[in-house]
Amino acid sequence: MKGMTSALTLFLLCGSAFALDTTVTPVQKVIQLMEGMLEKGKKEKHEEQVQFAAYKQFCDDTTVEKKRSISEAEEMIEVLKADIQKYAADAASLAKEIAGHEEDIAVWTGDMKAATKVREIEKADYDATHKDYSESVDALGRAINVLKKQTADKKQAFVQLKSMNMIPDDAKRAIDAFLTTEDPSEGLAVAAPEANAYENQSGGIIEMLEKLLDKFIDERTTLEKEEMNSRQAFEMLMQDLNAQKDQATRDRDEKSESKAGKLQAKADAEGDLGDTTSTMEADKKYLSDTTATCEEKASAFESRQQLRAEEIEAIEKAVEIISSGSVSGAADKHLPAMVQKGSSLAQLRADARSPTQTRVAEYLREQAKHLNSRVLSALAVRVNDDPFAKVKKMIKDLLVRLMEEANEEAEHKGWCDTELSTN
Repeated sequence: MKGMTSALTLFLLCGSAFALDTTVTPVQKVIQLMEGMLEKGKKEKHEEQVQFAAYKQFCDDTTVEKKRSISEAEEMIEVLKADIQKYAADAASLAKEIAGHEEDIAVWTGDMKAATKVREIEKADYDATHKDYSESVDALGRAINVLKKQTADKKQAFVQLKSMNMIPDDAKRAIDAFLTTEDPSEGLAVAAPEANAYENQSGGIIEMLEKLLDKFIDERTTLEKEEMNSRQAFEMLMQDLNAQKDQATRDRDEKSESKAGKLQAKADAEGDLGDTTSTMEADKKYLSDTTATCEEKASAFESRQQLRAEEIEAIEKAVEIISSGSVSGAADKHLPAMVQKGSSLAQLRADARSPTQTRVAEYLREQAKHLNSRVLSALAVRVNDDPFAKVKKMIKDLLVRLMEEANEEAEHKGWCDTELSTN
């Protein structure tokens, strides 16, 4: 009994001490809890606004930069396409011009070969004719000298003269007639010429041969002039053809080089076009992905901001409800009075939560369900909690322990009484 009395005394003292130390009412604790949650919610809402403002600036800057890059790429693509078309057209035009030059070169080369062939034929004809004229002139000169000098080898000179291709047939017949009159053996076979004709025959043949010599010399001179003119014309023609061919060759080579440059520039432009197009497509995809992500985050931010604002509004409303004058007055009036009267056991047996606290917890639960807010749901649980739950559990455990000790003492007393009676 002594131990039970001591434990009960300890229990009463603990209860009284707890009651005296409790200068803050449960309602005030709930208010402090909600005010803390309200301050925390406002702070987190502001921090999220600052963080999202930085992220939105990143989204805006990235969007502007990528749109500018895409616009520049589109302009560059148009320029490159125009350049490619121009390079292709220039290369095609140069190809036609090169083909024309090659055709001209082929024609002029053919003309040069044909002119050379004709010139070779003309030169061969000239050489043969000039040789005939020269041989005939030489033969005529020798024959004339033989006749004038009356040498014995005149027959041989005339025979050689008759063999010349350039000597006309009538001249050959005159020579034959002259040789016949000069040969006595031949003179017996023919009628004797008249005296006057015979006397004039030698002079007549010389005059004929001299005229023929002058004619051959003139014709040979004319032939030489014609040959010279023909050679000069050929040389001028070849010079002109060579000049045209060389110029066409240079033009062809220059245009071939220019064409190769155009084709290379076209290939480079096509490569740049492919790279620019790939970069632009990548920028478009990045811009699309970034825009979608930014819009998604902006939507989530707006939703969170709205949720936080509604949570803050709900907490403020709850604080307003529980902090109203009637509630606060009731708490100040009733809760301290119970402590001052020392009704510790009665206070422990009663529920420390006020009806207003329960109503606020219910309001918070409804708002949490309506807003799908975990913060308000957790706050409702905390507001609904009994602030004396731990104290009640401690006292309950203490009562159980005291009852167990009382039972043990009763059993021990019964044993003692039995032993005393037996003794």
